[in-house]
Amino acid sequence: MHAIITASDLMSELAEEQPPLLLDVRWQLGGPPGRPAYEAGHLPGAVYVDLDTELAAPPGKAGRHPLPDLSAFAAAMRRAGVSQDRRVVAYDGGQGWAAARAWWLLRWAGHPSVRVLDGGLPAWTAVGSALTTDEPDAAEGDFVPRPGALPLLEADDAAALARRGVLLDARAGERYRGEVEPIDPVGGHIPGAVSAPTVENVTADGHFLPADRLAERFAALGATEDAEVGVYCGSGVSAAHQVLALAVAGVPAALYVGSWSEWSSDGGRPVATGPERG
Repeated sequence: MHAIITASDLMSELAEEQPPLLLDVRWQLGGPPGRPAYEAGHLPGAVYVDLDTELAAPPGKAGRHPLPDLSAFAAAMRRAGVSQDRRVVAYDGGQGWAAARAWWLLRWAGHPSVRVLDGGLPAWTAVGSALTTDEPDAAEGDFVPRPGALPLLEADDAAALARRGVLLDARAGERYRGEVEPIDPVGGHIPGAVSAPTVENVTADGHFLPADRLAERFAALGATEDAEVGVYCGSGVSAAHQVLALAVAGVPAALYVGSWSEWSSDGGRPVATGPERG
C-alpha cells in the first residue's frame, strides 16, 4: 500500500463505488485553529479531525503532543467514520505535517490502508477540483485500534538507537545545533542524533520529492533499508512527516513521539550542541 496519493488519483478513487474516507487535519504550530478553515471550504465528504485534541493527549511531561488516550482516539476515529475495511486519505493545508500525524497514528493503531494527499489541499485545487462548505453526516465507523503495527520509541529507546543505529532529528538545523530554541526549555539535540530537517523532504510547493531522490537523501545520512532508523522532532508531528517520507523511500523507521519536548523537559538527560553528530 502506497503511503501517499496524488490529487488526480484521489479524484478517480472518489468516483468509485466505495471511495476512501477523507480526513481534513488542517493545523499549524501556534495556530490559527484549523476548524474555521475547514468550515470555509474543504474536499467534498471530508470530516474534520483536530490534531491537538483528537490526535494527541494534553501536553505535559510526555511532551507537547503525546500519544492520545487509546479509547479517546478510537472514539474520535469512529466518529469521523473510520472503519477497518475502508481506505482513509488524510490531508491538511499543504505542509503535510498534520496529515502525516493522522497517517502515523492510524497505521500504528493497525489500520491497513491510510495515505496522505501529496501537496494537501492546494494540490487538490491546483488540478481544478472544487471545495465545499457542506459538512457530511458521517456514519459511525467500526475502527478498533490494535497498537504496534509501526515501531514506537520511548526516550531511552531513542538514546540507545542513536548509539547503535541512525536517529534523525527532523527539526530545523539551528534548533538541532542549539543556536536557537523558540519553544522548548533548552536547545540542542539527543547525543548521537543526525540533523535531517523535514522541510528538505519536499519541493517548494509541498510535494514530496520522488522516491529515488528521498532514498538518496536518507542514504547520505546513513538511513537505508538495512539500517535501524528512528526519528524525532519537537513534539512528534514533523517527525511523523519524516517517517512518511522514509516510507516513500522504502526505509522503515520508528517514531519517538515525545521527541525533544519530552527529552528537554528532563534535566537529567544529556544534551548535545553544535553541527556534528554526538
